[in-house]
Amino acid sequence: MRKLLAALACAIAAAAAPGAARAQAYPDKPIRIIVPFAAGGAVDSLARIFGAKLQDAFKQPVLVENRPGAGGNIATDAVAKAAPDGYTMLLTTNGHAISPSLYKKLPFDPLADFAPITQVIASSLLLVTNPKVPARDLPELLALARAKPGALNYGSTGVGNPLHLTMEMLKHAANVDIQMVPFRGDAPLNQALVQGDVEMAVVPLATARPQVEAGAMRAIAVTSAQRSGAMPDVRTVAEQGLPGFASASWQGLFFPAKTPADIVTRVQQEIARAMEDPEVRKRLASFGADPVGSTPEQFTQLVKSDIAMFARIVRDAKIPQQE
Repeated sequence: MRKLLAALACAIAAAAAPGAARAQAYPDKPIRIIVPFAAGGAVDSLARIFGAKLQDAFKQPVLVENRPGAGGNIATDAVAKAAPDGYTMLLTTNGHAISPSLYKKLPFDPLADFAPITQVIASSLLLVTNPKVPARDLPELLALARAKPGALNYGSTGVGNPLHLTMEMLKHAANVDIQMVPFRGDAPLNQALVQGDVEMAVVPLATARPQVEAGAMRAIAVTSAQRSGAMPDVRTVAEQGLPGFASASWQGLFFPAKTPADIVTRVQQEIARAMEDPEVRKRLASFGADPVGSTPEQFTQLVKSDIAMFARIVRDAKIPQQE
């Protein structure tokens, strides 16, 4: 009996040995974090913060590579087709969950071609207006929109991005008609809001907060399920008459599909450990971001649920699919 148990123990150890040896050996060369946006933006900054922490932990260079273009699809496709060895990862936004509904055809499958590692942060979005708009909260703004169907407008920096879809989600939930005005970027949109050329917009809380504090914009509502610690006095959409409404932005890390599970787990654990660093938490707070560090399983479920949610929003808003 003892011999049988000993043999069984050896067999189990032998089966586990390849994964354990691989995890101990990893990494033994530089790691790349590919970012689908230009250097200097919020996603790039986050990649550099956590890239530095991974570099400290792994004692190997962690390089941030910016590959902007095609709504993030160039970078995403590069990671989907990279070797699943743990040396190439993608840091992207919840635009990853929007792409399947927004584009007629993608060169990758956002679920099947990736191994989600962790949701790194959640970012609050803010519904703001020009201060001259005669509404101080969401019920007043919706009443104004219902009194003048199609007369009010909102600014948006791109068809199908999370900010645009959150506004369309709000319009559908409240059954109001507000016209979109497109802008090429955050800077011209913010200028138009301050000048009163557009009446409202859904914008990242981090970029809008200075304008709100200066009185150049009015904060109407936070779109996430909970209030933001960065602006705790601003009520959520759900608190102001649309129960269950929740739309927040996220950023997360992905490996190519078939990356060994032990490597995925190890990177997730190092990111979660980095979240505990007071300096990291301070820098995230300056972005208006909340640290998450979810497990691969939790992040996978979030991606799946967001793909379904955004498909519904795109359908309800009748947004035509892009080439």
